[in-house]
Amino acid sequence: MKKNLRRNIIVLFLFLICIACSSRTVLSPLPDDGIILAFGDSITYGTGAEVGQSYPEVLEKLIKRRVIRSGVPGETTARGRERLPAVLDSTDPDLVILCHGGNDLLQKMDARRTAENLRSMITMIKDHGADVVLIGVPRPGLILSSAPLYEKIAKEMHIPIEDKSLAKILSRGNLKSDYIHPNSQGYALLAEAIAKLLQQQGALVL
Repeated sequence: MKKNLRRNIIVLFLFLICIACSSRTVLSPLPDDGIILAFGDSITYGTGAEVGQSYPEVLEKLIKRRVIRSGVPGETTARGRERLPAVLDSTDPDLVILCHGGNDLLQKMDARRTAENLRSMITMIKDHGADVVLIGVPRPGLILSSAPLYEKIAKEMHIPIEDKSLAKILSRGNLKSDYIHPNSQGYALLAEAIAKLLQQQGALVL
């Protein structure tokens, strides 16, 4: 009886390990000359930061890889979806950090349309041959947390997500320049969180 119980426990343990391994998302290793495209709106642009202190610029210094900043303040996901193909063609990135949707949330646009636009952009990026990392954007409110649609999309499309840092940063007055944008210190923390995720997912060996 004890042998059977022990055997069943071992089988269950191995089964759970297999499930965890199969669901883990892993990025392709970035070569030394690899190119990262940071694509998004004002958060990617670096609104609220001092010159040279946007998160893509800080990230480039941290990971010693080229990071191209392509952020347009005020842009919605619909506009980003239109803009993305030309940016992909001109930059030919190995990996794209997608941080978009904040303006959709602020303008209370249809969440289903926002999700559709994000999925479309992720598909474009994958079809171009690049990996994708999704950044979760917090929805407006007294207690900030990433909008649920980001985690759902990341799971559906099997891509890594960083959906904690922005909400934490924008919850602290000393880390933001206004109620929707980090300051230089906040952007630095976001860059550090992204660098950590890239390392955990296998894109970097730091």
